[in-house]
Parts: sequence; C-alpha cells; structure tokens
Amino acid sequence: MIAVTGPTGNVGRALVERLVTAGRPVRALTRDPQRARLPAATETVRLGLDEPAAQFEGVTKLFLYVQAGGDRTAGLLAAARAAGVRHVVLLSSGIIDSGADETHPIHVMHAGAEQQVRDSGLEWTFLRPNAFAANAFQWAPQIRTGDTVRGVFADGQAAPVHEDDIAAVAERALLDDGHQGAAHRLTGPEAITNAGQVAAIGRALGRELRFAEIPPDQAGPELFPHVPPDMLRALMDSFAATVGTPPEITGTVGEITGRPARPFAVWAEDHVDDFKG
Repeated sequence: MIAVTGPTGNVGRALVERLVTAGRPVRALTRDPQRARLPAATETVRLGLDEPAAQFEGVTKLFLYVQAGGDRTAGLLAAARAAGVRHVVLLSSGIIDSGADETHPIHVMHAGAEQQVRDSGLEWTFLRPNAFAANAFQWAPQIRTGDTVRGVFADGQAAPVHEDDIAAVAERALLDDGHQGAAHRLTGPEAITNAGQVAAIGRALGRELRFAEIPPDQAGPELFPHVPPDMLRALMDSFAATVGTPPEITGTVGEITGRPARPFAVWAEDHVDDFKG
C-alpha cells in the first residue's frame, strides 16, 4: 500500500492516477475526502494530524507533499514509521542546493521538511523540481476573459516541468529500488520566457495572446492569489533573477522514466480546457 498526501494537487493527483493505472493499492490522504474526486480504485481517507497512526495501517511507502503536515510533519513521519512505513518520497524544491539565499521563505520551508525526513529514520528520496509548468495557471483568469495577460518579467526564463513528469519520477522512486538517499533535480527540457509561455498557451487555444509587462511593485494578490503576502516580495526577487539568466536544465526525468521530459507547449495542449472561458 502506498499513501499519497496532497492527492488533489497537480502532482499528487497525477501520481494517484499513475499508481492506480499500474494496479498498485493507493491510499489518498486528504483533508476533504468528499471533494477529492479521485479514481474509483483509490482508498480515500481523511488526513488526520491529531491521531495519525491509523491512516498508515498497512502502508509501506509514503509520498509526502511538503505542506501536508505543516508544523506537525515530524509527528506525521513518526506515526508513519511506527505503523510500518519504510520509505518516504518528499516533494521538495529545486531551490535547495541552487545557491539561493537560505533565508528565502521557500528555501526555509523545504529545507526544514527535508531535515525532518532525514531525522525520521525512514529511507528517503527527495524530488527537487524547479519551476512548475502549472504555475502558468496564474494567468488563466485573464486568458479566459481577454487576449492580454498582465504579468511581471516578460523576459524571465525557466525550464518548466510538467506535473505528470514529476509524478512519473515519483512513481519510479516509489516502485523501483535504487532511489533511497537520492535527491533528484527535475526540470523541463528547454528554456522559455514568461512571454513565450503565454504565447504557447495562445497557440494551443488557437488565439494570439499578448504579454503586457507590469512593474513588480504593482503585482498584488490579484495576480498571485495563492501566495502569502509575506512571501510575495521574496518571490518577486526570485523572478527578477531569472531575467537574462539561463535556467538549469537536467535530463533526470528521461534518465529515471525512460521518456524525455515534455516541453511547455505540450503542457499547454494538455491543459487547453483550463484556459477556456
């Protein structure tokens, strides 16, 4: 039995679907099982942080979304180990070992989670993706209502990784031997600018979209509704650093899964319905 936290997120849902398709028993741990809408073969259980032991009964491997346990991650991991879990695959972040400021909130959050996993006594694998292709969903409300997208740093570059490519690596890390103690850095296969991402979404939709750059000090909650206000400034600094700087590109997805990482244009085609009005 494999337990998956964050099963309704982009990566977690893709992983659940992969494991179910592969015929593996999956227990999805979510705060709202009634709204999860996961494949029928999935055992969907409420994520409990007060009494976490029961939810791990019969589980031997765990996929851990870094925010699932929050400040109670250590207790969650201890309960998992006590119940018989042997191996945890943590969805961490490429900001670790990237040379970034270690006081950056994203670095602090993920480095702390990695240390808690190391301290748990469980075997571990860390997945460290850089930019997610799914970050482009931030532009969806504007694209649904018009052909101009307001955003910051039109020339900022990234090599966005498809969430299903992350899930494919997670699947192999959970099912295959040899990933214990590894930290896999994951990226897409090619660099693309923010303006280029918007243009690619437009091509997938059969529309011509325009990126209108705005100063970062004018970027607020309407553009980044899911970013805590105290993290927004650090995020803007990170975005600024991508202008004129080629992104890291790894071949890890292909090396582990046997299939090259998909470019952003493919991600846009896969999600075309999410951008339609």
